[in-house]
Amino acid sequence: MLLTQNEDTIVALATPAGVGAISVIRVSGPLSFSAADKIFAGKIKIADSASHTIHYGKIYDSRGELIDDVLVSVFKAPNSYTGEDSIEISTHGSQLIVQKIIRVLIENGVRLAEPGEFTKRAFLNGRLDLAQAEAVADVINSRTEASLKGARNQLNGLLSQKIEALREMLINSSSLIELELDFAEENIEFVSLNEVKKNIESIIGEIDRLLESYSFGKVIKDGVNVALVGVPNVGKSSLLNYILKESRAIVSEIPGTTRDIIREEVSIDGILFKLYDTAGIRLTEDIIEKEGVYRSRDAVRNSDIVIFINDAVNGFSLELFNELLELTSENRIIKIANKIDLKPDVNFSNDVKVSAKTGEGMDLLFKKLKIKALGTESYSEKTAIVTNLRHYNALLKAKEFLLNAVESINSKMTGEFIAVDLRNAESSLGEIIGKVTTDDILNNIFAKFCIGK
Repeated sequence: MLLTQNEDTIVALATPAGVGAISVIRVSGPLSFSAADKIFAGKIKIADSASHTIHYGKIYDSRGELIDDVLVSVFKAPNSYTGEDSIEISTHGSQLIVQKIIRVLIENGVRLAEPGEFTKRAFLNGRLDLAQAEAVADVINSRTEASLKGARNQLNGLLSQKIEALREMLINSSSLIELELDFAEENIEFVSLNEVKKNIESIIGEIDRLLESYSFGKVIKDGVNVALVGVPNVGKSSLLNYILKESRAIVSEIPGTTRDIIREEVSIDGILFKLYDTAGIRLTEDIIEKEGVYRSRDAVRNSDIVIFINDAVNGFSLELFNELLELTSENRIIKIANKIDLKPDVNFSNDVKVSAKTGEGMDLLFKKLKIKALGTESYSEKTAIVTNLRHYNALLKAKEFLLNAVESINSKMTGEFIAVDLRNAESSLGEIIGKVTTDDILNNIFAKFCIGK
């Protein structure tokens, strides 16, 4: 689907708002060059410039007053981010200068861009497919090495190529079945149903592998929620401070120091861990501490991983462990014995023995955290991985249609039933890359983008 020639020309600040050395204003659409030439004075007109060139000059307002010295980068269609004629104006970082330049562009027929409108145009003009367009936002929002690599893989088209290959396989199978329907009276067989079934089962296997990658992909993209849990004074806050390498939580020998949830984030081996230092879970009459204990239990329910901290000196808290099992599954729990600097020969059963004071055993704890977060599966940088819930749900729908098609073949139903399910499966896969889409889907996706992208 291509934009029409009378599409609006849009403008927005592409760099973050605030004071900085420079700001970049992005303009895209058919009036980009003519609007620029009305306000820009350089050696040559922007409209006469070659694509991918940069030009120094001055921008003036409608009264002829100088706004700023600027650099204008020129990108001619279709070789631009959006596929349209585009310019980027680099100015000094004053927000007043930015506002003045945007205002004078609007006076010359340009309008303010909506959130994500530049990337939306890139999709509509075929510069990106929908999965790649969504990856643009993931690249911008990435906070760890792993999340950046995952977003880059999707932006580079790894997932899109996989989905497109599966769609082609489905289209080929359904086309042959539909061709047979056209020659039903002649009783001509273009493909055996056993072969179709074998192809469908192969596609289901590929979809299953993509679905299984979602738990890994979600960790890479969004990080992992980790609750630090234990009875009062076992060293939860000390452990948090050690991991963060700073005194974020108050540490005291007085039980019940932590009354509320303390939330911090840390990157370990490129993975984002969201740590929740909870209040010590115990029976208490203190109204504020009761609320803290209630929030602690809620944090356990919502966590991907629970670090269950015990005191090497005082022993394993079986009562609290049994309570944790009512709030979460055991395979999410890492049991540790803290304060082994005080009792090195601790002998009760734990996954890890550490000292938040000296750091002993912390490398093993980090290794356990990574294993719990990522599971046993390993994925290379060249593997297509699902990180988006919309993609995951579309894959589930496609798999359901394909299972229906297999059931139709097993039940020896006519080709019409098989063909319908194959086409529906192909459409579900098409939703991922934008081959099949609606305005509601597009608006929902691009509304989450920042303005200027």
